[in-house]
Amino acid sequence: MSFVEVVIKVPLPRTFDYLLIEAQTVTVGCRVEVSFANRTLVALVVALKNHSNVPANKIKPIARIIDCYPILSAQHIELLRFTAQYYCHPLGETLFTALPASLRSGEHPDKTTVATVTLTAKGAELPKLRSKKQQALLSQLAGSGASSVTELKALGFTKQQIDALQEKALVEKSLEHDTKWTQAPRTINSKPRLNEEQAAAFSVINQQQGYRTFLLEGITGSGKTEVYLQCLEKIVNSGRQALVLVPEIGLTPQTVNRFRRRFPDTPIDLWHSNLTDNERLHVWRRTEQGSCALVIGTRSSIFLPFKNLGMMVVDEEHDSSFKQQDGLRYHARDLAVYRSAHANIPLILGTATPALETLHKAINNKFQLLTLSKRAETKVANQFLLIDMKGQIEQGGFAPSTLQHIERTLACAKQVMVFLNRRGYAPTLLCHECGWLSQCTHCSASTTFHKAMARLVCHHCSQQSYVPAQCPDCGSTQIMPVGLGTEQLEDFLKGHFPDTPISRIDRDSTRRKGALETALADINAGGSRILVGTQMLAKGHHFADVNLVVMLDVDGGLYSSDFRATEHMAQLITQVAGRAGRSGEPGTVLLQTHFPDHPLLQDLVNNGYQDFARYALKERQEVELPPYTHLALVRVEGTNAKLVIDFLTDLVPATPYSGIQLLGPIPAPMERVAGKYRYQLHIQAPERPVLHRYLAQLLSYISEHKLANRVRWSIDIDPMDTY
Repeated sequence: MSFVEVVIKVPLPRTFDYLLIEAQTVTVGCRVEVSFANRTLVALVVALKNHSNVPANKIKPIARIIDCYPILSAQHIELLRFTAQYYCHPLGETLFTALPASLRSGEHPDKTTVATVTLTAKGAELPKLRSKKQQALLSQLAGSGASSVTELKALGFTKQQIDALQEKALVEKSLEHDTKWTQAPRTINSKPRLNEEQAAAFSVINQQQGYRTFLLEGITGSGKTEVYLQCLEKIVNSGRQALVLVPEIGLTPQTVNRFRRRFPDTPIDLWHSNLTDNERLHVWRRTEQGSCALVIGTRSSIFLPFKNLGMMVVDEEHDSSFKQQDGLRYHARDLAVYRSAHANIPLILGTATPALETLHKAINNKFQLLTLSKRAETKVANQFLLIDMKGQIEQGGFAPSTLQHIERTLACAKQVMVFLNRRGYAPTLLCHECGWLSQCTHCSASTTFHKAMARLVCHHCSQQSYVPAQCPDCGSTQIMPVGLGTEQLEDFLKGHFPDTPISRIDRDSTRRKGALETALADINAGGSRILVGTQMLAKGHHFADVNLVVMLDVDGGLYSSDFRATEHMAQLITQVAGRAGRSGEPGTVLLQTHFPDHPLLQDLVNNGYQDFARYALKERQEVELPPYTHLALVRVEGTNAKLVIDFLTDLVPATPYSGIQLLGPIPAPMERVAGKYRYQLHIQAPERPVLHRYLAQLLSYISEHKLANRVRWSIDIDPMDTY
């Protein structure tokens, strides 16, 4: 008798054995259908066995074999086994998380293919069209060559616009699923000459044979992307594939088009959260078959099954969006290090503001540090000015001197960027008579006032309500907005500079498909002179005319219970400041603060992020915080606060475990979200093996705990949000 060991998408930390009858043949990595708890489910084979410890009368036969060939290689399953083990997550859920939804439901791998769009001979003449969008689509294809429907949709074009051009015989669609690109060197379009630092970094990376992680620490505007592009030439020309990981907000048309222009006849695919299930399956299949050379993707692209991966790049490696915050709580950067080591290929981690964990490894020679200290376009660094807000008479959140700087910049025909990481009109509403605040009924948070929508919106659970005409507590009509949001800034600036075009870029203003691309195109064409926005404006954009950056309310990270708050604030200030002075002229960065003498701000302004980061590492070492120790969080939530606390309290052992420090149970930073109470237990250890040995015991204990099924719990390894 033969048996197969399978995993199923269930929250159980174990595998299951099934009987393989004589007529059935299957290999590791194939999907099968099995009977499980009176249901028929899709399972994935992870091992073949001649013996099973399950009693013969309890073992069931496989209902159906779905795949003739494996959909996951043994190497890929090994990557996912490590992921499940390291992040203390069930193996079945981990493996199925890595699959597109279509494969999880049992669909055939070739269920769908996405067409490639190319210009016809008639379309290549670029005739004039009445539709601006269709004209823009023609221009895009003329500049980039063949593009998949998936990519064109990501750039803001619609299926209707593509079909309209096809009806006019200006474009044609074809199904492309081959590896011809590997058989000849690719066309590489003209490239700029590297400066000395860029050339040195390129030479070191290009000569690397086998695994090595490089930290490319380059100030904003120093040309890190150009180093990536030139390093990728060798990989693509050798017929191997590459993965470029970018933050969710960094996947912009500017980024994609830059790669497209450099590699015009190289098959490039995108992977991001807005793909449909069919589009995900198509990209997944193309990487597995070797039909695409390069994938530019967000964090989940780390699980794509490349046929012949030759290099990985993680751009803006410090970005918190690389950490998944629910379900399988993995960090794409850390998995990239593991995957590149096991595939024996080089990995580039690029950033102007490295995470302290990454910098620590570079200082200790686990990663190789390559530094770019000069801006590619500007010889002089940006000028930082701290605006002391104490005693200032503010106008719409601006100090008088800040408004004067904006006026002078506009008079010089330059653009101004105003940054505030808070969307909406105001963070809350306040009753002037009794002090009532607009609180969410389901969360421990205020609802944000959105003036354009005339709604109060909770940014944690998305609950919406009408703006009250009177105070619900005292009946007063003296209800006023408190605090600043990007919507309010836009209103004030329109009144103060009535003849100046203004663009606001945040999640609200770019909700409609294609709105972000339209706004960015307008900005780069010089249409908008003042840009107001949140983090969406902070990274990955090249605005040549921006000469002044104004940051409001920079004090939020100076006094926080989260030990990473100052690091994140310094990264954000550095990234936003880097948007200024990218055209060859030095820019100016204004920071409005009530604490201009704070040592963090002084260090950052006078010495730069590199000096701040190394000083911050010394502080972390003195207080024994990561990266000098290792953290895990047990997060628990439920509608009954007592059950949550009782469950966590019972996890704290009566006798301490050697080398382990526990803190808790304590409330989460946001104690109540969407009607559920949230508490957590901090687990700290000096060595990672000690931490994982303790967690293995803890998981075994939790699996038999009587309250484990009455609350929702999870373990977060290397958490980003701890307090």
